[in-house]
Amino acid sequence: MAESVELPSRLAILPFRNKVLLPGAIIRIRCTSPSSVKLVEQELWQREEKGLIGVLPVRDAAETASVGPMLSPGVATDSGERSSKIPVSTSDGKNQQELIQWHTRGVAARALHLSRGVEKPSGRVTYIVVLEGLCRFSVQELSVRGTYYTARVSRLDMTKAEMDQAEQDPDLIALSRQFKATAMELISVLEQKQKTVGRTKVLLETVPVYRLADIFVASFEISFEEQLSMLDSVDLKIRLLKATELVDRHLQSIRVAEKITQKVEGQLSKSQKEFLLRQQMRAIKEELGDNDDDEDDVAALERKMQGAGMPPNIWKHAQRELRRLRKMQPQQPGYSSSRVYLELLADLPWQKGSEERELDLRAAKERLDNDHYGLVKIKQRIIEYLAVRKLKPDARGPVLCFVGPPGVGKTSLASSIAAALDRKFVRISLGGVKDEADIRGHRRTYIGSMPGRLVEGLKRVAVNNPVMLLDEIDKTGSDVRGDPASALLEVLDPEQNKTFNDHYLNVPFDLSKVIFVATANRIQPIPPPLLDRMEVIELPGYTPEEKLKIAMDHLIPRVLDQHGLSSENLQIPEATVKLVIQRYTREAGVRSLERNLAALARAAAVRVAEEHAVSVSKDMHSIDAPLLDNRLADGAEVEMEVLPMGVNNHEMSNDFRSTSPFIVDEAMLEKVLGPPRFDDKETAERVTTPGVSVGLVWTTFGGEVQFVEATSTMGKGDLHLTGQLGDVIKESAQIALTWVRSRSSDFQIEAAGQINLMEGRDIHIHFPAGAVPKDGPSAGVTLVTSLVSLFSQRNVRADTAMTGEMTLRGLVLPVGGIKDKILAAHRYGIKRVILPQRNVKDLVEVPAPVLASLEILLAKTMEDVLEQAFEGGCPWRLHAKL
Repeated sequence: MAESVELPSRLAILPFRNKVLLPGAIIRIRCTSPSSVKLVEQELWQREEKGLIGVLPVRDAAETASVGPMLSPGVATDSGERSSKIPVSTSDGKNQQELIQWHTRGVAARALHLSRGVEKPSGRVTYIVVLEGLCRFSVQELSVRGTYYTARVSRLDMTKAEMDQAEQDPDLIALSRQFKATAMELISVLEQKQKTVGRTKVLLETVPVYRLADIFVASFEISFEEQLSMLDSVDLKIRLLKATELVDRHLQSIRVAEKITQKVEGQLSKSQKEFLLRQQMRAIKEELGDNDDDEDDVAALERKMQGAGMPPNIWKHAQRELRRLRKMQPQQPGYSSSRVYLELLADLPWQKGSEERELDLRAAKERLDNDHYGLVKIKQRIIEYLAVRKLKPDARGPVLCFVGPPGVGKTSLASSIAAALDRKFVRISLGGVKDEADIRGHRRTYIGSMPGRLVEGLKRVAVNNPVMLLDEIDKTGSDVRGDPASALLEVLDPEQNKTFNDHYLNVPFDLSKVIFVATANRIQPIPPPLLDRMEVIELPGYTPEEKLKIAMDHLIPRVLDQHGLSSENLQIPEATVKLVIQRYTREAGVRSLERNLAALARAAAVRVAEEHAVSVSKDMHSIDAPLLDNRLADGAEVEMEVLPMGVNNHEMSNDFRSTSPFIVDEAMLEKVLGPPRFDDKETAERVTTPGVSVGLVWTTFGGEVQFVEATSTMGKGDLHLTGQLGDVIKESAQIALTWVRSRSSDFQIEAAGQINLMEGRDIHIHFPAGAVPKDGPSAGVTLVTSLVSLFSQRNVRADTAMTGEMTLRGLVLPVGGIKDKILAAHRYGIKRVILPQRNVKDLVEVPAPVLASLEILLAKTMEDVLEQAFEGGCPWRLHAKL
């Protein structure tokens, strides 16, 4: 018996990874590591009487299969787990400084069976040991003997006399009864599934109380932490309490699993019952001759698929999916997804296209002129595109990409192309798209999968050759879900889009007949490979004269129609429209202008509606009710006049028209729109002090005027930059200050008899509108001009604006966006513009009326810029040493 075993003071230690041996349990261990093999050979195999060994639990991080200990700090928890730093000493008595973390409580085991495997060519030997747990012990000291460990131990379990006395304890008897009741309940549940639980029942009735908890708990799977908790339970009462809790938890988990299994089996039996009933119902209908297969949904879907005109390879794929659908029941999870997929295949325009009539270039040109004012170069390019399509209908034309600020007519140009070709128009918005599946679709293996936007658009227009607008193509993003811009490479490549493969369709679809048109506000965010597949056509902003013409011919009639008004209700003279353009809008497009005109229309609508209400109340006469009743009783006819509504909402009877039109003048303009937002004197007022210059910049909304302010204070000669600036513009400011300092000796930037103004001062440069991010190299000449104005204490000319990048040697380099910048200067009322000399080629794109109203000054070096920026020339030209 285990209680009669005499435990020696020192035991060889065998590590047991992630498992615990409990007293009374029997385990089988395969020893393969060099340390464990050496232990078995020296302690068990070579002895005639198989001795005892100690089994200590270890974790993965503290595994000691290799020679030498695994070192880590000790841990002690409130749950009773014992783990500490054990001093390790060698066989010669010298202590090692390493500390090993093992569980300091283990179980002494006796070898019941020992077998040796065949030695492999590498010399590796495997031993299989069957051990029986005897009693618990505590490690006092751990030593190294060769390649394995030995430990000085002390026994923890009770002696035989203590065990006999404990069995008479009433509390222990009650705990053992409770444990046996719970264990018997678990055994009764397991008897229905396992036939070997009878042995466990015998053990439950024959094993002593002090061994019962360890042996029974070791018979089923529990976690490593729970095993350690049982090992640390030296007190018998605590051990029985923990064992009862573990058995009860195991019993509850089995019951929950049984409930789930019964529920699933009930659902399966219900589905089988419904299937049998449907089969019987079908047989009854066939016997009665009441078969409605012609109206069956699946049959109707098959007929629809037959008329879709699918290619042969895709038709075979669809038939295979249809046969799979027929074998499924409507209640099955995959039935609805398969049906939706087949309906999409039937709805797609595989062969159906718009009937193309012969292109009339003159009519197309008239349509473009009616829809868009100006844009001569863009409209000419569209006419060229249509002419090629007329001569060669199957030609693969380029993908046009309209780039320009908001509100200049990019989307409406694409719609006009569709109207000129007599094709359907579909718009795909790509703004904010970050998922590649929006282009290619989701794979059908995912829940809630759907096709991409291109396939959905083709399904919506029901033709395979529409004009498809890819709107805001520069605003796509990328993240872990993919890059939509990379997916568009296949879509816009004529050599690849013939077999475009949507992930949801999983079959190729021909996109070569689709005419793609893209729009963007900027070119920079578009990846170069995608930009290479498109022909970029830039749409600059409109001049004030063009805006006036657009407002009179297009915006005002549209605003009147949208608000139910006519020209007899509201009149906006050209002079008033000019004031709106000059004082209330400064934009490249016309959207803000249209919003202001709509505000005027709403004010007029209020007046017209009030006049209508007053006129109706005055002209309406009450009808004598008795007279009307008598006429109806006599059967007489009551004549009623119907006032017809015209095509437009504002075309009503003449009786309801306003007696006098609402004419908007300057006073009414300020009353409705408020005080003017912009003033032509703004530039002159802001350039009244030295250190302020006017620059021209390009933004996604077109060209803009940017003021640069510089000032100096006492300091250490540092440069401070504010205005939410980017790295490029910060470097331009540093270059500008360095150039001015390098030329200070040549231009004598100092006061007579005083120290140099550049020394002992901090320079602060600010770009107003600090909430707007700014970056780019084109502010170089503006920064130099601002610094020169600061140190010379002379004002820059208020009617002059400039743009250009400068080098450290003072050369002025060309920049982009010249047309938009000149239009911005024209909008702000600036009369003189300084440009890099190498940008003279870009002036061809500027409208002639705008060039005629401005004085264009070309500069090659910074000296040329300073000569033109100040009244009377460069401030230090007369004092220069050069």
